[in-house]
Amino acid sequence: MFSSVWLGWLGAALSMTLPWPQVWRSCAQGRTGGLSPVACWMGAAMPVGWITYGLLTGETVQVVTNSVTGVAGLAVLVVVLLKQGELRSGRKLLVSAAGAAGVLTAAAGSAAVAVATDATGAHVATFLGTVLAVAATLSAVPQPLSLLRDRNQDLAGLSPLRWRLAAGACACWMTYGLSTAQPAVWMSAAVGLMSALIVCWMLLPVNRPAAPSTREAAPVVRPARGTARVVRPATSVVVPVSEEVPAVLRPVPMPMPRPSSTRVVRPAAAVARSARPVSGPARGTRVARPLRPALA
Repeated sequence: MFSSVWLGWLGAALSMTLPWPQVWRSCAQGRTGGLSPVACWMGAAMPVGWITYGLLTGETVQVVTNSVTGVAGLAVLVVVLLKQGELRSGRKLLVSAAGAAGVLTAAAGSAAVAVATDATGAHVATFLGTVLAVAATLSAVPQPLSLLRDRNQDLAGLSPLRWRLAAGACACWMTYGLSTAQPAVWMSAAVGLMSALIVCWMLLPVNRPAAPSTREAAPVVRPARGTARVVRPATSVVVPVSEEVPAVLRPVPMPMPRPSSTRVVRPAAAVARSARPVSGPARGTRVARPLRPALA
């Protein structure tokens, strides 16, 4: 019995520690990629149910532990709803918050029955524990399922340390539930342990898809062979850098001769000849007329 109590407090310590790495990543750094909205809603509602279960059974460890985890889960939920505005629509809320609403209704109904009727807390806690065990089983499925369905999604919002601590805490709670004969505790812890191990395995760097490198993404453009010919001027001489040639023996590039700008003057006769018309007598030329015959 003494070892079971300490085991319960060890699980409580791990449970109170595990949400804060996720709170730091989501609330302080604003990274919510990869978080399942259904899991976030259940992370805020399940502690309320376990607090009610602890009050009905008289277990202080349940009340203290889930009070801390409930505050952390509520903080993460608020940040996720603020960062992802599409989750605040009516249809999205109906899908993601349905399980959380059922847990809160069961917790409130159990507390009302225990206060208003003569039913003992142990009997009411049995019913509530069964509901919480089923809800814990269902709430542990969305997060690993979303990671398995989409291997290429952004996982920057998931804290690996949080899920490692969750695996340790669930292992302690499962052992605690088995040693104290509480099926609701060890069954829900067993499902949570399996879920945490799957998420830890998915967050390993070796299981993440490799991002395409720049060399693979950018196409390599090579010039076609034989399509262009490089013509160098005759006066240019290419001397390799690796060859050490004395400056005296290096050929001096000769300047290319430029065309002369001298004006060509043609003779006047040639100009006059080129200016004559092709047919007809030239202007200013005297035409000889035939002589008239003399009168007898």
